[in-house]
Amino acid sequence: MVNIRLEGDVRGLLRKTRALAELDKKKLNAALSQGVRTSTLDRFKTGKGPDGRRWPPSQRAIAEGGKTLVDSAQLRNSIHTRSEASGFAVGTNAKHASTHQLGAKNRLIKAKRKKYLRFKVNGRWVMKKKVKVTIPARPFLGLSDDDLQEIRETTEDFLRGSGE
Repeated sequence: MVNIRLEGDVRGLLRKTRALAELDKKKLNAALSQGVRTSTLDRFKTGKGPDGRRWPPSQRAIAEGGKTLVDSAQLRNSIHTRSEASGFAVGTNAKHASTHQLGAKNRLIKAKRKKYLRFKVNGRWVMKKKVKVTIPARPFLGLSDDDLQEIRETTEDFLRGSGE
């Protein structure tokens, strides 16, 4: 058994302890998850990973003058959050997400809907049933230094009571 004896005016400490015990952790985690999701979506606009490094441009973006990872916006639109009192998650269930997040060497791509894949190489159209490609990592999930600062500030706001 441990006994702690506090002397002096401890009302402020007790108030803060009570506020911490009554903190709506689910609401805090929901706010944190939305902040991280917003930051993740911004990466698709800036073309930079959580570490601040630019993504290698995709061949499609180079050829068409578009942005990497946002041709159909399917990956960006698949970013969702989940939060509960014990924590939060920001992620996607898109099949190709891990390929873009981590990269892939010698990935075999096969024609599915048509007999051949059709694509341009050096200005010439090529048709193949399958092709091996290397896809560089373009991390879009993760926490940047700015994300960590925002998490810290949001948590402090909740602890002060202004996040409710």
